[in-house]
Amino acid sequence: MKIEHYFEKILWNLRYVVILSVILSVLASIILFIIGSWDIIYSIIYQNPLFNADISNNNDLLFKIISSIDLFLIGIVLLIFGFGVYELFISEIDFAKGKFSDSTLKIKSLDQLKNKIIKVIIIVLIVKFFEKILKLTPSFSSPEDIFIFSLSILAICLGYFLINRK
Repeated sequence: MKIEHYFEKILWNLRYVVILSVILSVLASIILFIIGSWDIIYSIIYQNPLFNADISNNNDLLFKIISSIDLFLIGIVLLIFGFGVYELFISEIDFAKGKFSDSTLKIKSLDQLKNKIIKVIIIVLIVKFFEKILKLTPSFSSPEDIFIFSLSILAICLGYFLINRK
């Protein structure tokens, strides 16, 4: 009986190993926010036609800003993951009890964490799609090209609708 008690205590305390994933995911999130911010600042200064006479179009600036949004979204995924794992395995965050009771970072179950992460990942994929479209040369020369482009946007919207359906 005493051995079982110690074993269960050790087993229960092993949940603290997830602290490593919490710390590293929050740290990675902060780093992605910093890199995304730096990319936007750099683009505004060096790839902006208003400040650089050598730039003739806005495509590079727009592409870099959309790429930065992608970094921010992945940072949000890591932040949601870090907070969710902490609340699920370690403890509820006392500071957030009254102030952020309905926050995105408030996780009550593993399924809820998974659903929130999936939604943000789908938004990341949508942003990635538009990033790829920006890199393509404007070659919508035939009605088929426009139709395929429209179908891809419809597929993204349909996927988003199906994920958000209750």
